Amino acid sequence: MFRTQILYLEMLVIWRPITATFFFPVGPGTGFLYLVNLYFLYQYSSRLETGAFDGRPADYMFMLLFNWICIVITGLAMDMQLLMIPLIMSVLYVWAQLNRDMIVSFWFGTRFKACYLPWVILGFNYIIGGSVINELIGNLVGHLYFFLMFKYPMDLGGRNFLSTPQFLYRWLPNRRGGVSGFGVPPASMRRAAEDQQGGGRHNWGQGFRLGDQ
Repeated sequence: MFRTQILYLEMLVIWRPITATFFFPVGPGTGFLYLVNLYFLYQYSSRLETGAFDGRPADYMFMLLFNWICIVITGLAMDMQLLMIPLIMSVLYVWAQLNRDMIVSFWFGTRFKACYLPWVILGFNYIIGGSVINELIGNLVGHLYFFLMFKYPMDLGGRNFLSTPQFLYRWLPNRRGGVSGFGVPPASMRRAAEDQQGGGRHNWGQGFRLGDQ
């Protein structure tokens, strides 16, 4: 009986990061914030999946896993109970950086470059929710992924610290002939995708700047 209780507690600990990611306390004061963040998740996650990561589901899944693991570690260190908003904001941040010069519209017809969108949303969520910790952590995690995967090796000529594991390519092989419905991904990413043969690792290379034509 005692061993059964220990096993049950261990299972709770293992599943806690997952439940903390998908659970959100919906109530009179949080319902609108929940709906807004669901909209952001659908809008910008689908844009990434069908845009910059079109035909490369393994790379897209690796981005989600990397961001989620970083957020779980941060959540444990800061005793955070809910992880959904940081994960959504990290995905949105990556999209905003890959499309930083695109003009986007926000509430009441406000227009600005996409690179400012995560910070505008941070301020917006502060107004309707009263806290910016979740949004700030999401932006920082998204920046960490973007910097290590794209900025440092491509713009600064550094080494590749991140690469998609081989087992993800075996589970989610690259697709060919996909058509992006949300603009054109950066030229450096297009070159990397063209060099990819089959479901292996990407050779991202060095010296390419995001946004090259």
